[in-house]
Amino acid sequence: MTTVRIPAGPPAPATEEEALAVQDALRGRVILDEPGPPPGTGNVTGVDVAYDDARNVVAAAAVVLDAATLEPVAEATAVGEVSFPYVPGLLAFRELPAVLAALEALPCDPGLVVCDGYGRAHPRRFGLASHLGVLTGLPVIGVAKNPFTFTYEPPAAPRGSTSPLLADGTEEVGRALRTRTGVKPVFVSTGHRVTLDNACAHTLALSPRYRLPETTRRADTLCRAALKRATP
Repeated sequence: MTTVRIPAGPPAPATEEEALAVQDALRGRVILDEPGPPPGTGNVTGVDVAYDDARNVVAAAAVVLDAATLEPVAEATAVGEVSFPYVPGLLAFRELPAVLAALEALPCDPGLVVCDGYGRAHPRRFGLASHLGVLTGLPVIGVAKNPFTFTYEPPAAPRGSTSPLLADGTEEVGRALRTRTGVKPVFVSTGHRVTLDNACAHTLALSPRYRLPETTRRADTLCRAALKRATP
């Protein structure tokens, strides 16, 4: 496994207003009419981030799996200082430098990327999965543990059941997806270059045993271990 320091890059937005302007400028570059790769083909990569707020340290992990077997192919981590404060709706600015560094350290094509978070299911329709997709050009989806500020009707109990995740009661920004029968759903949204139907199909294929996709589970474990090593 490769571990890298987060490289110096363009400075983070200095204010919340500047960050909102960046989101507004990039949102129009999101591609929503490409289907994305078929589930079970090529590589699929999970990314996740862990923080030590007391030390202002962030660690990100990128874990590549073979989409057909869910066996590990490669993994990389990145650690460094947090460059943007915590602001709801602007988490991408905290997480992206570390996530991009981890992805760039991979020795192979990441294929589809799965974020532990949101894409279209975001107040400005531009969450981490969309932001990451626009910056990298990769197909990206978001699979979140909760519905953020949106509403939904509980999907039917069987695995694979879905219901719309709605903004203002009308606009579908994602779906509640039951990955295990009778277990709380996850919340899937498109990020970039993947349809919502395909995003849900990928999420099911990546969740054969547990509520969360294997990509998320493995990336979570890896970034926590990297953070622990970086902050003994």
